[in-house]
Amino acid sequence: MKTEIFTFDMPETLIADKPAFPRDSSKLLHIRPNGQLSQYHVSDLDKLLRPDDVLVFNDTKVIPARLYGIRGLAKIELTLFKQIDSSHWETLIKNSRRLKINDSISFADNFYATVVEKKDSGIVIVQFNKKGADLMNALNVVGTMPLPPYIKRLRGGKESDKADYQTIYAKAEGAVAAPTAGLHFTPELFQRLDDKGIERVFVTLHVGGGTFLPVKVDDTDNHKMHAEYGVLTPETANKINLAKKQGRRIVTIGTTSLRLLETATDETGTVHPFEGETDIFITPGYKFKATDVMFTNFHLSGSTLFMLVCAFAGIEQMKNAYSYAISNDYRFFSYGDACLIENK
Repeated sequence: MKTEIFTFDMPETLIADKPAFPRDSSKLLHIRPNGQLSQYHVSDLDKLLRPDDVLVFNDTKVIPARLYGIRGLAKIELTLFKQIDSSHWETLIKNSRRLKINDSISFADNFYATVVEKKDSGIVIVQFNKKGADLMNALNVVGTMPLPPYIKRLRGGKESDKADYQTIYAKAEGAVAAPTAGLHFTPELFQRLDDKGIERVFVTLHVGGGTFLPVKVDDTDNHKMHAEYGVLTPETANKINLAKKQGRRIVTIGTTSLRLLETATDETGTVHPFEGETDIFITPGYKFKATDVMFTNFHLSGSTLFMLVCAFAGIEQMKNAYSYAISNDYRFFSYGDACLIENK
């Protein structure tokens, strides 16, 4: 399909540069299968869900993946993109053309990275002088949260982003971008969901930097998704399969949970345990095998995430919903408002 189909105009004033407070006070647009739109707040979610629904959350934890260092006299901004092994990472580096193989970038005393390879795509592979837990400890000391480029911050970011850009249930370290739909949840909302008997299960998909890369091809058939590492345990697979047999709805919280769940589900609708990388790219025409309802944020024009929601609910319906959101001053992107979409 032509990628231009998935573009829309939106004023930059609607880009949220900070989260709502409390988190569940964000607006929530309910999109029904018949196209009907209704406005709520995320705090109303328990009223919109059924008591026997199963919610699938992504418990990945964002690491402080943005580093500021020096190479000689030059200042370097480096953002971790994808982990290769315990010490090697694919990275995005501003002004990377100035870097050469074997250049060393220093971030702090006894913490540096060496340039190993430069790819045509702009990716720079580096090797840190620390690995595993030691590397994570160093990142936690000197790194900052890897906010997307549309959230403007001074060098080093804001201290509040360390908590704001993390879900309250984040557990498994490894993401370099937040599963942003989950940012709306609060302990109080969890309690109301519990009181209604709504079940929660967790999967892990370490969101990579590719989530922010634009689609540069004219046709979706020519777009290559960046792979991300995920885990869906046997216990979670069994819970979801049982719920499906009982006729209960599966509600994915965010596109990351949905992509991993769809990766782990076969053509019969059976969910299998999964551990590995997925580069699933969902566009209109895709037959959803596991997901009945999706809770997600409002996404960028022309992005793979907007293509996914169009596949879920229909292009015309989602464009209409986004037009309504824009007209009613909904806040967009990572720190923005949300929608609850029911699949036809």
